[in-house]
Amino acid sequence: MPCVNTYLNFLEQSEEAFAFYCDIFNPGYDCPVMRFGDLEGTPLSEEDKSKILHIELPIMNGHVLMGTDVLKSSGHEVRIGNNTTVSLEFDSREDALEHYEQLAAGGSESTGMADMPWGAYWGCTLDKFGIRWMVTVMTPPSGL
Repeated sequence: MPCVNTYLNFLEQSEEAFAFYCDIFNPGYDCPVMRFGDLEGTPLSEEDKSKILHIELPIMNGHVLMGTDVLKSSGHEVRIGNNTTVSLEFDSREDALEHYEQLAAGGSESTGMADMPWGAYWGCTLDKFGIRWMVTVMTPPSGL
């Protein structure tokens, strides 16, 4: 079922931030975590491999707070405009692509939609109003 969640970017503080949010919204919950080092063949330092690629925390009424560490070593920074993203998850590639293209029209900083190593068809764009949107379809693991 399609859903909307909030995605937060942190300058290498995701773990600390999500511990804080967990204490507030879901005490005792063990957030699922994927680290940069979990991706095979990632050419990163050991320090960067330990950083959070993706973390999730259910907060209320089915809404999930998601986050990632933005790596300084990759030349990225966190600023107003890229620190919060509306994350749309679709059931089909067709729906995802249609919505992505509509949101990207007249916008900037668009990645395009592509298959990702974590098993998603994914893209991100900054719309013409300066709002960042992430569009995802999770693909089933091969062999299913």
